[in-house]
Amino acid sequence: MLTALERASARAVFFVAGERVERHPEIVREVVSAGHELGLHGYRHQTRRQSTGRILRDDTRRAIDAVGVATGLAPRLYRPPHGVFSLPGLWAIRDLGLEPVLWSKWGRDWEARATPASIAQRATQDITAQDIILLHDADHYGAPGSWRTTAAALPLVFEALDRAGLETQRWAG
Repeated sequence: MLTALERASARAVFFVAGERVERHPEIVREVVSAGHELGLHGYRHQTRRQSTGRILRDDTRRAIDAVGVATGLAPRLYRPPHGVFSLPGLWAIRDLGLEPVLWSKWGRDWEARATPASIAQRATQDITAQDIILLHDADHYGAPGSWRTTAAALPLVFEALDRAGLETQRWAG
């Protein structure tokens, strides 16, 4: 993923789960060293629809701490697992000083049947400058090996963005 992004001179935001950061701090350090931004995806990759604000706040603080220990950085963005915010959860995220982020395009790259072409087509169909594309750089929560398919789709995504006259840019929130 990092190689494909570097070839395209593109920057991305990697939303990380704190439990994965603790297991592989060297990977998040490599992501940051390559000029990408880290956002939070909670400590555990769990939908928190029914959770109280306190549970989500505690989970998110744990993720903030994991990223801080690994990189010395404090993330500013939060994307909930599965894109599900509850009202108490949204308040909790904002109380922690994080900016909530969702997406407007996705490649459904976690599916076993996804191909580079299908990912790129879904992620870029009718794309505009305001769209945020959701893709995954690992298969912890998707089909085994799905990250390889996503990596192979990135050049196709960048070609489609070029055809649409769009450039990738770092989140300017």
